[in-house]
Amino acid sequence: MARRTVLGFSALPSLQLGAGLLGAVLVAGPLASCARNPVTGKNEISLVSESQEIQMGQQAAQEVEQSIGFVEDPELQAYVAGIGKRMAAKSERPNLPWEFHVVNDAAVNAFALPGGFIYVTRGLLAHMNSEAELATVVGHEIGHVTARHSVQQISKAQLATLGLGVGSILSSDIAQFAGIASQGLGVLFLKYGRDAENQADELGFKYALGLNYDVREMANVFQTLNRSSEAGGGGGRLPEWLSTHPNPENRIARTEQRLDTLHTPLTNTIIGREEFLKQIDGITFGEDPRQGFFEGTTFYHPDMRFQLRFPDGWKTQNTPSAVVAVSPKEDAIIQLGLAGTTPPREAASKFLSQEGVRAGESSTRSINGNPAATSYFQAQTQQGVIEGVVSFISYGGRTFALMGYTAQGNLPSYDDELQETINSFDRLRNSAALEVKPATIELVKLTREMTLAQFNQQYPSTTSIEELAIINELEGPESVIPRGRVVKRVVGGRKSG
Repeated sequence: MARRTVLGFSALPSLQLGAGLLGAVLVAGPLASCARNPVTGKNEISLVSESQEIQMGQQAAQEVEQSIGFVEDPELQAYVAGIGKRMAAKSERPNLPWEFHVVNDAAVNAFALPGGFIYVTRGLLAHMNSEAELATVVGHEIGHVTARHSVQQISKAQLATLGLGVGSILSSDIAQFAGIASQGLGVLFLKYGRDAENQADELGFKYALGLNYDVREMANVFQTLNRSSEAGGGGGRLPEWLSTHPNPENRIARTEQRLDTLHTPLTNTIIGREEFLKQIDGITFGEDPRQGFFEGTTFYHPDMRFQLRFPDGWKTQNTPSAVVAVSPKEDAIIQLGLAGTTPPREAASKFLSQEGVRAGESSTRSINGNPAATSYFQAQTQQGVIEGVVSFISYGGRTFALMGYTAQGNLPSYDDELQETINSFDRLRNSAALEVKPATIELVKLTREMTLAQFNQQYPSTTSIEELAIINELEGPESVIPRGRVVKRVVGGRKSG
């Protein structure tokens, strides 16, 4: 649960899979029309106009900022935006309201929203090694927008399931947690087909080359992202790169084919290695424990100074919008989120007064000295009738919402665990947890030639040497690094296993 997360439970967002803005856009135009694709010039069936596409992207963009948050580094943000805007200005859709941001997530990924809103994660930046690599990735995401790939996916899904909303195109990652992700952010999980990804790669290659970047670096990106995914990635709450993109080996081969047929000399093109590395010096690496971390089933949030213990054996996850635990049988959920600063009684009254919600036994007792309003409830959702317990707790100037629920009839089996979790919400007193710091990237310029193993011995990292090799695009510990090269190391943070 990021520090910027602000949740409202007034519409039971975790229990419903309503169509939201995407659905509103789709049903607003039930008659299909043809539109000219800006990239191919061909006419194609489209249920989404450009103005609707932009509107859709704008709403999702607001939710990205609120629920995931941006890296607080104006210079880095301007650097990435400058590259993106120069490419977008020369693209087939220069007049879109293009925006480019670095989001505060450890996942190794980049994504595009309809209408020209492009994001790269800090996890991705930490794994790249040149401005040319970054340009090909940003160009790829621009390509998804210029070719209207998300619009095509939405139109196809709507034609196939007209009147059923967009639930059929949401990934199972959302569905498994009963729709915790907001509907606006559902566009992040649109999966493009092989042809669309190939086209985006080709466009990214073209856009980067158009700004005189060395497009040979594109293959390095695919190789690094593949190695990172195979090694378990960098964590994070967004999907990892390989969950939303096709086979990297094939993409490397196609990049090599493009290079073989390229008639433009690459001798004076831009790589921008040291310029890029200077921008990411000091960037947070991996999960930021200040935004919450688990030790076993106990969740600590150092910045908000609270802790919470979930039931043993439950699967836990710290998502952009909530901290979540799912029962071993996957038939019960507990989630913790923020409900603004509304007093607990008022927040509980608002929750329980919703249509389809019926209140049960309630109380206003404090929880570990914190004012709270707790109630059992039943609710009619699109997945059926559920029953559970919800508690709104005032702490540190915020109101936290803790909700546990299961299918109707199952509550007696989970009541004790739900109550124990709610009653475990307390002030964080563990000094080690309170003082934890994130790991960061630090740069070292070598004064002599050495292997990565020798480098790691002289300049130890708080990550594995295998991960160190990946983020420096080296084959392994015995790889020789030349004198004068700038090398990344990882310092600080919670030491890995």
